[in-house]
Amino acid sequence: MLLLAGTLRAGTVSGVSRAVAVFTFAVALSAPPAWCVLQRRPRLSNLSANCWSHLHPVNMLNSYNVKLYHSKALTSPYPGSHVERSQVPADKVGWLTEWKDYNPVEYTAKSVLAGPSWADPQINDKGFSPKFNERDGEVERKSLNGTYVVENGRPRNPVGRTGLTGRGLLGRWGPNHAADPVVTRWKRDGSGNKVAHPVTGKNILQFVAIKRRDCGEWAIPGGMVDPGEKISATLKREFEEEALNSLQKSPEEKAELEKQLHKLFSQEHFVVYRGYVDDPRNTDNAWMETEAVNYHDETGETLDNLPLEAGDDAGMVKWVDISEKLKLYASHSYFVKLVTEKRGAHWSENPGPECHE
Repeated sequence: MLLLAGTLRAGTVSGVSRAVAVFTFAVALSAPPAWCVLQRRPRLSNLSANCWSHLHPVNMLNSYNVKLYHSKALTSPYPGSHVERSQVPADKVGWLTEWKDYNPVEYTAKSVLAGPSWADPQINDKGFSPKFNERDGEVERKSLNGTYVVENGRPRNPVGRTGLTGRGLLGRWGPNHAADPVVTRWKRDGSGNKVAHPVTGKNILQFVAIKRRDCGEWAIPGGMVDPGEKISATLKREFEEEALNSLQKSPEEKAELEKQLHKLFSQEHFVVYRGYVDDPRNTDNAWMETEAVNYHDETGETLDNLPLEAGDDAGMVKWVDISEKLKLYASHSYFVKLVTEKRGAHWSENPGPECHE
C-alpha cells in the first residue's frame, strides 16, 4: 500500500507506532502517468533540511518542531480524477490569512462514498458522530501534530488551504494514519566488502523500494494503519505484503518469512519522521500523517537471503542504491535522505551550502 523539511531530532525507540511529506525522489524507469507527475518543490540535494525551513517559513510545526509546507497537496488534477483544485496563492495557504472569496472545489471519490470498511460515512450521515482530536473507538482521530481545528463539523487541514474540500481518495475525515518502513543494508561487492562512493568516500546504503501500481512512482513499501492496529505491527505487515508478497504465500512460506524478519523488526531501530505528510491526496478536511521508521541490517545476514517479491499494491520491488539522484513518491526521498544522515552514508557529491540566519 502505501507520508517536510527540517533537522529531525530522531532517537532510538523500542516500540513504534506509520505515513507523506515534501521532497521528491525517482528511479529513472518507465514514465508515470500524467496525474502522477506532480509539481516539484526546489531540490533538497544542496540545501540542508534546517536551511530549507528558514527559507520557506510556513504555518505549523510537527512533533519534531519541523516546519511544514504544502506543495504536492496543491497539485492538479487531483489523483485518479479530472478534478481541478481551486488555485491557492502561496500567500493565501495559511488559515490565519483572511480570504473571504476562497471557494474550494468539493470532491470525494466514488470509491470512498461507496462505504468500504476503511472509510468514514459522510459528515451529515445519520448516526455518524465522530470524536475528533481523540481516540474514537478503534479509529485514531488524534493528529501527530497536536490539536486541529474543527469548523462546521469538519476537521481543518492543519497546514492550510488545498483548494479542495471533502475527502478525495482518503477514507477518514481528519488525519489518515500510515506507516513507512525504511529497510536498509550496505551495498557490498562480490567479496562482501562495503562499497564506497568514489567521490565522497562514504559507504552506499541500499533500501527496499516498490513501484506503486496506482501511479508508477517508486516508494517506500508502506501503508495505512488499520483500526486498533499498533504502528509497529503496520510497519512489519506492510513490508511483508508489499515487498515479500506474503498474502500469496502458503502457511509454511509465511512462517519462514516471519522467522527471517523477526530478528530485523525486533532489533534496535529509529524513527525517521512522525507527522503530517505533504501528499497529493490531501484536502482541506482530510490529510495524510505517517511514521517512518528505519530498520537496518548492518551485516546483511538477514536481508541478503530475503526473497523480494512484489505484492499487494506494488508492481515491482528491488534493492535501490540511495543518493540524491533518486526520485520517490511524495516525501519518501526526504525520509531516505534522513536515514543516510543518521547512518553517515553517501547522499550527494556536492557539499551543502552554509545556512545563514
